[in-house]
Amino acid sequence: MAAAVWAVQEPLDQRLFRCDYSDVAVLGKAVARGRHWWTAGLVIHAANGVVFGLVYDGLRRRTRTGPVRLAVALALVEHLALFPLVHVVDRVHPAGGEEGVPTLAGNRRAFAQATWRHALFGAVLGGLVTRRDR
Repeated sequence: MAAAVWAVQEPLDQRLFRCDYSDVAVLGKAVARGRHWWTAGLVIHAANGVVFGLVYDGLRRRTRTGPVRLAVALALVEHLALFPLVHVVDRVHPAGGEEGVPTLAGNRRAFAQATWRHALFGAVLGGLVTRRDR
């Protein structure tokens, strides 16, 4: 669910940050061309969200940190750890330069956008867990 919220809100943050970067486009256009890239990107993004959620749940059960705080912190750590891979994306992505896949290395707006997206993902994930546990 948190990954879906991320994906659906991307057009809004693209306008807010004035940056065409889309995680769904980066993922989807890496594996599909034509009209099916968005569906492919959403499925891959959701699968990544499930894997993250499983890791988060395992850690949540071993700590006293609140669910939202832990989820946001883990999402931001993931963001900081993985964002340097944009150099690889810039070099090898088959859709580099197309809509949703701008040059990312050194792109401060894209970095800020990704920071926002990870924080939102963590807040939604942690909020869902908090609500479920009530």
